Amino acid sequence: MQKPFRIGQIVPSSNTTMETEIPAMLLARQQIRPERFTFHSSRMRMKKVVKEELAAMDGESDRCAVELSDARVDVLGYACLVAIMAMGHGYHRVSEKRLQAHTAANGADAPVITSAGALVDALKVIGARRIVVVAPYMKPLTELVVDYIRNEGFEVVDYRALEIPDNLDVGRHDPSRLPEIVAQMDTRDVDAIVLSACVQMPSLPAIAKVEAQTGKPVITAAVATTYAILKSLNLEPVVPGAGALLSGAY
Repeated sequence: MQKPFRIGQIVPSSNTTMETEIPAMLLARQQIRPERFTFHSSRMRMKKVVKEELAAMDGESDRCAVELSDARVDVLGYACLVAIMAMGHGYHRVSEKRLQAHTAANGADAPVITSAGALVDALKVIGARRIVVVAPYMKPLTELVVDYIRNEGFEVVDYRALEIPDNLDVGRHDPSRLPEIVAQMDTRDVDAIVLSACVQMPSLPAIAKVEAQTGKPVITAAVATTYAILKSLNLEPVVPGAGALLSGAY
């Protein structure tokens, strides 16, 4: 029997969704594919989603990468999209390279995925150019995220900032509200909908409904991260019920 793949997660201390949605998707995949997964986390302090706390938190990611490499994980996912995007254009490439160097120096070289980089790459995978974005952040941080995505070559036609400052409250946002939020946006001429530009804002239960409602592929930060994890492990990126990206079409 094949040993399970060890999934390392670098998690903001107040995040309660990364360790539910990403495992939920990979465990759902176990119903249709033979591979098995275990999940291992290291946390970095963050309570309020403000630029100063995000920058301080990002500084802790190096320690987290080393701790997870002690467990000889097969891949590391860093899931705070806004922390990466708030550090300046293209920073996901800098972060991934630096954290992977830490795992290599610890004798446990493993690929590092950031949800920021995974989201950008996922939009490229499905061939999207024009998108709309839903984010839980305050407006200035949401605008930073939109600017970051635009700098990667995408046209953000419309966006919604839900303006939830406390990260625990972001995790409590009811995903059943997302279809109504998207219904108030003009999605007619877009290629894809980013339903949650945040791994902490729950969105998995709403993906199928929003895809049916709009006729457009729906991507979330958690879905994109899961896709990137599977690709990095050379596994088929399929998960039932997680939207177009993980349908097997890509």
